[in-house]
Amino acid sequence: MVSGALRVRLAIPGRGSSRSAGADAVVTGAGSGIGRGFALEIARRGGRVVCADIDDTCAKETATLIGARALAWHCDVSDADAVAELADGADDWFGGPTDLVVNNAGIGAGGTVIGDLPLDLWRKTIDVNLWGVIHGCHVFAPRMRAQRRGGIINVGSAASFAAAPRMAAYNVSKAAVLALSETLAAELAGTGVAVTVLCPTFVKTNIVNPDLVDETTARLAMTAMKWTGVSPESVARAALDANDHGRLHVVPQLDAKLIWQTKRLVPATYTRALGVIERLAR
Repeated sequence: MVSGALRVRLAIPGRGSSRSAGADAVVTGAGSGIGRGFALEIARRGGRVVCADIDDTCAKETATLIGARALAWHCDVSDADAVAELADGADDWFGGPTDLVVNNAGIGAGGTVIGDLPLDLWRKTIDVNLWGVIHGCHVFAPRMRAQRRGGIINVGSAASFAAAPRMAAYNVSKAAVLALSETLAAELAGTGVAVTVLCPTFVKTNIVNPDLVDETTARLAMTAMKWTGVSPESVARAALDANDHGRLHVVPQLDAKLIWQTKRLVPATYTRALGVIERLAR
């Protein structure tokens, strides 16, 4: 479980080991947003990147931005066989084992209360946001354990502990990613493989899909992204630096840290206040 006195420090380049420098990396959901930010930052650090995405056009756009040190790859992370093929294809292209995997692919879904939220939307959200990360860990963790080196970064969200109303499917999927990452980190302790989970609040991405989020929630999310959102590249840098230094949790924004501390100190008051604020915002 995450400590109530969670502190997140930015890594200082040049200190400690650097798994990300010159890494052969696989990034899922690399076609846009945080995934593209990871791919570009890894390339900036001298690495090669397999840019995996379900959207072939977007994956190719990211790979083109990087150049010869990137390969676009079609992958539906909700399909375990597709993720296994991704891992094999990456190893073949690198000419050796993958050093770093970023399990980033995800979708945003929300706007409806529990009971009204369609079960097919629950399943779609969990298939991508949770099973996609499970598949990535299931495929890559044994390989890295065997080679006794590597890094795994799972992209979660502050939603994993913020528990905002009308975001149940998304919250549940990201809370499970946090638990999965903590469990995997314990299992890989002492193996030379570092696990990091990234839990940002609003990042300036295109994750708000009007087909999966109602109009009011989409408007609120887009407004928050505009005024408080940070760049995908900044959270990618923070996560890569943390993984280089063997740190598990990355909560890169002040609002997320405040939410975590408040919920730990006064959980019932936090939950009631959150509900009131959400209703007033509508």
